[in-house]
Amino acid sequence: MPRYSPTVRRRRLSLELRRLRETAGLTASQAAKQLEWDTSKITRMERNEWKRPNPRDIKDLLDLYKVEDGSRREALIELARQSRQKGWWAAHDDLLGNGTYIGLEAEASVIRTFQLGVVPGLLQTSAYAEALMRGFGTKEDVIARRVAIRMERQQILSADHPPRLWAIIDEAALVRPVGGPKVMREQLEHLLTVGQEHENVHLQVLPFSAGAHAGLTGHFVLLEFPEDPPVVHVETATDGLYLETRQDHQRYSLLYDHVHASALSVPQSRERLKHLATQL
Repeated sequence: MPRYSPTVRRRRLSLELRRLRETAGLTASQAAKQLEWDTSKITRMERNEWKRPNPRDIKDLLDLYKVEDGSRREALIELARQSRQKGWWAAHDDLLGNGTYIGLEAEASVIRTFQLGVVPGLLQTSAYAEALMRGFGTKEDVIARRVAIRMERQQILSADHPPRLWAIIDEAALVRPVGGPKVMREQLEHLLTVGQEHENVHLQVLPFSAGAHAGLTGHFVLLEFPEDPPVVHVETATDGLYLETRQDHQRYSLLYDHVHASALSVPQSRERLKHLATQL
């Protein structure tokens, strides 16, 4: 069974409801009028701007859209029930907000990430993460919790059905002395260990010798799912952008391919990591 994420279930339900409405030949305002709802309720549902879908509402929509197949109806209603549950990250809403990224990451089958200035969160040691957060100016009283959340996220890499992680890390992130030499040496050794012990993890270093490259515009993550459309996550200083159109995914996939072409191979990257570790 795939890893469970109510975030992904909610997104899938939103997409299905929009498809069903369009198949029924109704606009959002027409559907809302027939159900005596406000139009904004339909649009919020279809944009995935909801947290706890009401199964009763889903039944009403399925009736309106004339979905008569019993198994399909039950599958969508069950999807609504699952969407109402909470992931482990919900206990940290005060720090994470709605936890959208973690919810998507938790059920992705393929994660392709490119990082410029730091080691990807899924591959950080606790000491490195702590030093990084302190450097970001994170409040001291929440650093320990944030580090624990990051370590919990990493459990997906050793799950029964783990995602395939392709991580390209700019060499600048590997030589910047976050936390000092001891912390960085431990971090580099951890990257070597993870790459060796997990067949689903592939690490590549983008060397300084690559010069100007396609990834200089900033880091990003491509998340792909077994049953749902992919998502591109672009992190900003205060939040993150979620790009979900086919054009966005194609554009960032091409960008990732260009960065990948400039990076060292996996074996070459292991040698570079070993060399960098011996310098500390």
